[in-house]
Amino acid sequence: MSEGITWIGAYSLTHAGGVPGMRGHISLTAARGIGAEEFLMALGADLAQLEDGLPYTDWRTLSADGGTASAHANWAMYGVHGEWVYVLEDWGMATWYTSFRKVEGVAPYPDEEVLCLTMNSHCPPSLLVHAPGDGDDRRAEFGETTGSGSALDEALQAAGAVLPPRPDALDETAVARYEAESEALPRAVFAAVGSYTGLVIDQDAVEAGDLPLAVLPGVT
Repeated sequence: MSEGITWIGAYSLTHAGGVPGMRGHISLTAARGIGAEEFLMALGADLAQLEDGLPYTDWRTLSADGGTASAHANWAMYGVHGEWVYVLEDWGMATWYTSFRKVEGVAPYPDEEVLCLTMNSHCPPSLLVHAPGDGDDRRAEFGETTGSGSALDEALQAAGAVLPPRPDALDETAVARYEAESEALPRAVFAAVGSYTGLVIDQDAVEAGDLPLAVLPGVT
């Protein structure tokens, strides 16, 4: 079962949980030009934990045993597709987003690129952040382009992930249409990012928790 990564957006407005792995409120970070272990270690993962190769579903065992995880850890799953390494998190935000401006080595170096869709469930709005490795980062709320005129912006437009300004509140029909389109935005944004990256992430594997576990430090 797969639609590239569009399915992640389709479940963005549903509650996390309900499956052994992840389904709702998933934040995605994808990077290319850097290896999976190197990228995850930049996010704070422990090499020994990564080398254990435990599936995501084993986070409960680590938590109960005290293992490599602290009470403030965030549990992520990750994988590689083509030239991209990707990290999935459903605790409300993306770890990369919380740290790329504060922690040395997290922002991409030249010849690296990072694309992050962070749900910001507890502090909206949801954001797209694109750091193409030129020392800059371009961000947009869901419904906007980054304003850079990039191929990513073109993909957002083509996927219907860009909304016009909110209509006047007196125009109830236009407001209702705008709100309906807003609810469909996560699906469109993930579809656009999937088109831009070529990412395919297996829905069944994610929901089952079969992808490998990465234990990341909690936000401080």
